[in-house]
Amino acid sequence: MTTALESLQQFTGDIIGPGDQGYEAASRTVFGAGQPIRVLCPATVRDVQDAVGSAAQAAIPLSVRGGGHSFAGFGTNEGGVVIDLRHLAEVQLIDPDTHRVRIGGGATWGQVSTALAGEGLAISAGDTRSVGVGGLTLSGGIGWKVRRHGLALDNLVAADVVLADGSVARASADQHPDLFWALRGGGGNVGIVTSFEFLAHPTTAVHSGIIAFPSTEATAVLQGWAGYLRDAPLELTSTVEFANPFAGGPRAPIQVHVVVDTDNTDTAAAVLEPIRRLGTVISDDVAVIPYADTLVDGMTPPPGIALITRSSFVYKGSVPQAISTLAEIGTAEGSPIIAIRAVGGAVAEVADDATAYAHRGAELMVATTMLGPDAVVAAAGPALDAVWRRLAPHVRGAYASFLSTATEQDVDAIYPSATRRRLAMIKRRYDPGNVFAGNHNVRPD
Repeated sequence: MTTALESLQQFTGDIIGPGDQGYEAASRTVFGAGQPIRVLCPATVRDVQDAVGSAAQAAIPLSVRGGGHSFAGFGTNEGGVVIDLRHLAEVQLIDPDTHRVRIGGGATWGQVSTALAGEGLAISAGDTRSVGVGGLTLSGGIGWKVRRHGLALDNLVAADVVLADGSVARASADQHPDLFWALRGGGGNVGIVTSFEFLAHPTTAVHSGIIAFPSTEATAVLQGWAGYLRDAPLELTSTVEFANPFAGGPRAPIQVHVVVDTDNTDTAAAVLEPIRRLGTVISDDVAVIPYADTLVDGMTPPPGIALITRSSFVYKGSVPQAISTLAEIGTAEGSPIIAIRAVGGAVAEVADDATAYAHRGAELMVATTMLGPDAVVAAAGPALDAVWRRLAPHVRGAYASFLSTATEQDVDAIYPSATRRRLAMIKRRYDPGNVFAGNHNVRPD
């Protein structure tokens, strides 16, 4: 490693090692702890190239960090190098006519939404301000505009990428199109994106809030919600959350989170009326807010608190059975927190093989979360496995952004066989030595 660090003599960013001020914070991510030899915070693209070169020369683990929100803890490691992109976070409107926006690879969606709000623009993103643009976009990007404007990666038109050999490539539909395909869903497997270019869209304020129903009406509410979202106006994006142990566990309200992508009150009321008729409304706080305010601050678990999340997709023919099973699980003691996100809409309008995100036909994405003291969460593992065994006949695949693990089974679930084969072929071209392995790794072999 000492020899490899000689290549960093011209490094203009921050180099943080054990014993240095700020190392403890720099070595951690939101959901993971590590002990890297160095945390490198590049100030320029040249710095990123040098950092990749030093890690490759030393043949040690390399982790790349944008927002640091990976549930699997990909943004740190033991005994390797972390490249933290925090200084590459500029948000620039480069073409006001086409709404083309350039965003640094270390920016967060909060920075982006705030910067674009003044221009009356937005990009379909996630739902958390502190989540990085890179991690979310490279794996998908399911957020509050997904049914109308697609995944975050569907709005990506170009990217500048530092490759495993230290060179820089421009990826777009016309330049390195295979690399561009792989970036849109392939995670961090093929390089480090130092800047993204998106097409934003004009936006207004939106109607956003939670409509809650009693847990005793879970089955009817959930079935009605899923049925309505199948063909609901595209302005509506919605997520259901229930079985929250901090709100009563199996007796917690069924919370239907909604965002209607309009500031017109009459339009929003008409869109939401079928949801309000699903059952007995016990609270309803839907109001007009700026789009940027739909993104919430992320949670950082305190020391000693573990979090495990798993996810999968539900396709049309399996929706009734999956919903019934989830309602039974969520209203029984010991249930994990359950979230069901409606997808469809603009996501399904893109061909299955157009990007490395391979779950275009899914109507729903289901995620479960267990949160609590380390020992309690570990002890709950068998029960969580049992939950997913019950769901298995009705779900398939996995959403990389909502996985705490990175097993071969996880990678197979994220990438169906044809997608994985194509990713491996592209990996062989751009990263034959698997330098970028700190992810849901598709090996070049």
